[in-house]
Amino acid sequence: MKNQQMKSVLMTSVASLAFATPALAETATNAFQVTATVADSCTVAATNLAFGLYDPSSGSALNGISTITAICTQGTTYDIGLNVGDNNANTTSLTRAMTDGSNYLDYELYSDVSRSNVWGDTGGGNTVSNINATGGPNAEIVYGEIPAAQYVPAGAYVDNITVTLTY
Repeated sequence: MKNQQMKSVLMTSVASLAFATPALAETATNAFQVTATVADSCTVAATNLAFGLYDPSSGSALNGISTITAICTQGTTYDIGLNVGDNNANTTSLTRAMTDGSNYLDYELYSDVSRSNVWGDTGGGNTVSNINATGGPNAEIVYGEIPAAQYVPAGAYVDNITVTLTY
Protein backbone atom coordinates (compact mmCIF):
# COMPACT_ATOMS: atom_id res chain seq x y z
CA MET A 1 0.00 0.00 0.00
CA LYS A 2 2.84 2.21 0.53
CA ASN A 3 3.62 2.17 -3.14
CA GLN A 4 0.10 3.08 -3.95
CA GLN A 5 0.19 6.00 -1.54
CA MET A 6 3.44 7.17 -2.98
CA LYS A 7 2.04 6.98 -6.46
CA SER A 8 -0.96 8.98 -5.42
CA VAL A 9 1.15 11.67 -3.75
CA LEU A 10 3.43 11.78 -6.75
CA MET A 11 0.52 12.11 -9.21
CA THR A 12 -1.02 14.86 -7.12
CA SER A 13 2.31 16.72 -7.08
CA VAL A 14 2.74 16.39 -10.85
CA ALA A 15 -0.82 17.53 -11.48
CA SER A 16 -0.40 20.52 -9.23
CA LEU A 17 2.76 21.46 -11.09
CA ALA A 18 1.00 21.24 -14.44
CA PHE A 19 -1.72 23.61 -13.31
CA ALA A 20 0.54 25.97 -11.37
CA THR A 21 0.40 29.60 -12.40
CA PRO A 22 3.68 30.95 -13.68
CA ALA A 23 5.49 33.54 -11.64
CA LEU A 24 5.19 37.13 -12.93
CA ALA A 25 8.35 38.32 -14.74
CA GLU A 26 10.09 41.45 -13.53
CA THR A 27 11.78 43.94 -15.91
CA ALA A 28 14.37 46.65 -15.62
CA THR A 29 15.13 49.33 -18.21
CA ASN A 30 17.83 51.81 -18.97
CA ALA A 31 18.65 54.13 -21.88
CA PHE A 32 21.83 55.10 -23.69
CA GLN A 33 22.72 57.87 -26.13
CA VAL A 34 23.89 57.44 -29.69
CA THR A 35 26.12 60.31 -30.82
CA ALA A 36 28.27 61.35 -33.75
CA THR A 37 30.12 64.49 -34.71
CA VAL A 38 30.04 65.52 -38.37
CA ALA A 39 33.14 67.43 -39.39
CA ASP A 40 33.45 69.98 -42.15
CA SER A 41 34.86 68.02 -45.04
CA CYS A 42 35.45 68.70 -48.75
CA THR A 43 36.84 67.02 -51.84
CA VAL A 44 37.51 68.70 -55.17
CA ALA A 45 38.04 67.49 -58.73
CA ALA A 46 38.45 69.29 -62.06
CA THR A 47 38.13 68.37 -65.72
CA ASN A 48 40.89 69.22 -68.19
CA LEU A 49 40.46 72.34 -70.29
CA ALA A 50 41.24 71.43 -73.89
CA PHE A 51 41.15 74.51 -76.12
CA GLY A 52 41.58 72.51 -79.29
CA LEU A 53 43.21 73.86 -82.44
CA TYR A 54 44.41 77.47 -82.14
CA ASP A 55 44.77 79.55 -85.31
CA PRO A 56 46.60 82.84 -84.58
CA SER A 57 45.56 84.29 -87.92
CA SER A 58 41.82 83.78 -87.35
CA GLY A 59 41.45 87.16 -85.67
CA SER A 60 39.38 85.60 -82.87
CA ALA A 61 40.18 84.44 -79.37
CA LEU A 62 39.76 80.74 -78.67
CA ASN A 63 37.54 79.83 -75.73
CA GLY A 64 37.21 76.69 -73.65
CA ILE A 65 35.75 75.54 -70.33
CA SER A 66 36.58 73.26 -67.44
CA THR A 67 34.35 72.15 -64.58
CA ILE A 68 35.44 72.11 -60.96
CA THR A 69 33.31 69.86 -58.77
CA ALA A 70 33.38 70.31 -55.01
CA ILE A 71 31.66 67.96 -52.59
CA CYS A 72 31.47 69.33 -49.05
CA THR A 73 29.53 68.71 -45.89
CA GLN A 74 26.19 70.50 -46.14
CA GLY A 75 26.43 74.10 -44.95
CA THR A 76 30.21 74.28 -45.26
CA THR A 77 31.36 77.61 -46.74
CA TYR A 78 34.35 77.42 -49.05
CA ASP A 79 36.44 79.31 -51.61
CA ILE A 80 38.04 77.96 -54.80
CA GLY A 81 41.32 79.38 -56.04
CA LEU A 82 43.35 78.60 -59.16
CA ASN A 83 47.09 79.16 -59.16
CA VAL A 84 48.88 80.85 -62.06
CA GLY A 85 50.20 77.57 -63.45
CA ASP A 86 53.71 76.34 -64.15
CA ASN A 87 54.71 78.99 -66.68
CA ASN A 88 53.37 82.32 -65.42
CA ALA A 89 56.79 84.02 -65.17
CA ASN A 90 57.12 83.79 -68.94
CA THR A 91 53.90 85.50 -69.97
CA THR A 92 53.91 88.75 -71.88
CA SER A 93 50.75 90.39 -70.56
CA LEU A 94 48.56 87.85 -68.81
CA THR A 95 49.13 85.77 -65.70
CA ARG A 96 49.10 82.34 -67.34
CA ALA A 97 50.87 80.65 -70.26
CA MET A 98 51.18 77.22 -71.85
CA THR A 99 54.52 76.02 -73.21
CA ASP A 100 55.73 73.59 -75.83
CA GLY A 101 59.05 73.36 -74.00
CA SER A 102 60.63 76.55 -75.31
CA ASN A 103 57.80 78.79 -76.57
CA TYR A 104 54.86 80.26 -74.67
CA LEU A 105 51.19 80.69 -75.57
CA ASP A 106 49.34 83.12 -73.28
CA TYR A 107 45.86 82.28 -71.97
CA GLU A 108 43.67 83.29 -69.07
CA LEU A 109 41.06 81.70 -66.80
CA TYR A 110 37.91 83.50 -65.72
CA SER A 111 35.10 82.91 -63.24
CA ASP A 112 32.38 84.41 -65.45
CA VAL A 113 31.07 83.64 -68.93
CA SER A 114 31.82 87.19 -70.13
CA ARG A 115 35.47 86.50 -69.30
CA SER A 116 35.97 89.71 -67.34
CA ASN A 117 36.85 88.37 -63.84
CA VAL A 118 40.26 86.67 -63.80
CA TRP A 119 40.18 83.62 -61.55
CA GLY A 120 43.10 83.76 -59.17
CA ASP A 121 44.31 82.14 -55.99
CA THR A 122 44.19 85.06 -53.55
CA GLY A 123 41.67 84.14 -50.86
CA GLY A 124 38.78 86.55 -50.68
CA GLY A 125 40.17 88.55 -53.59
CA ASN A 126 39.98 86.99 -57.00
CA THR A 127 38.74 83.52 -56.09
CA VAL A 128 35.22 82.16 -56.28
CA SER A 129 34.27 82.82 -52.65
CA ASN A 130 31.70 82.10 -49.97
CA ILE A 131 30.10 79.16 -51.67
CA ASN A 132 27.64 77.44 -49.32
CA ALA A 133 27.74 73.67 -49.87
CA THR A 134 24.48 71.86 -50.49
CA GLY A 135 25.80 68.52 -49.26
CA GLY A 136 26.10 67.14 -52.78
CA PRO A 137 28.25 67.97 -55.78
CA ASN A 138 28.58 71.70 -56.53
CA ALA A 139 29.93 72.58 -59.97
CA GLU A 140 31.79 75.76 -60.87
CA ILE A 141 32.68 76.54 -64.47
CA VAL A 142 36.14 77.83 -65.40
CA TYR A 143 36.04 79.92 -68.58
CA GLY A 144 39.32 79.90 -70.49
CA GLU A 145 40.48 82.11 -73.34
CA ILE A 146 43.52 82.25 -75.61
CA PRO A 147 43.75 85.78 -77.05
CA ALA A 148 43.88 86.19 -80.81
CA ALA A 149 47.02 86.91 -82.86
CA GLN A 150 49.70 85.10 -80.85
CA TYR A 151 52.11 84.05 -83.58
CA VAL A 152 53.95 81.17 -81.95
CA PRO A 153 55.51 78.09 -83.55
CA ALA A 154 53.22 75.11 -84.24
CA GLY A 155 53.26 72.49 -81.49
CA ALA A 156 51.47 71.06 -78.50
CA TYR A 157 51.30 73.57 -75.63
CA VAL A 158 50.48 72.64 -72.05
CA ASP A 159 50.24 74.09 -68.54
CA ASN A 160 49.15 72.69 -65.19
CA ILE A 161 46.77 74.52 -62.87
CA THR A 162 46.38 73.68 -59.20
CA VAL A 163 42.87 73.99 -57.75
CA THR A 164 42.79 74.93 -54.07
CA LEU A 165 39.56 74.57 -52.11
CA THR A 166 39.70 76.34 -48.74
CA TYR A 167 36.98 75.70 -46.14
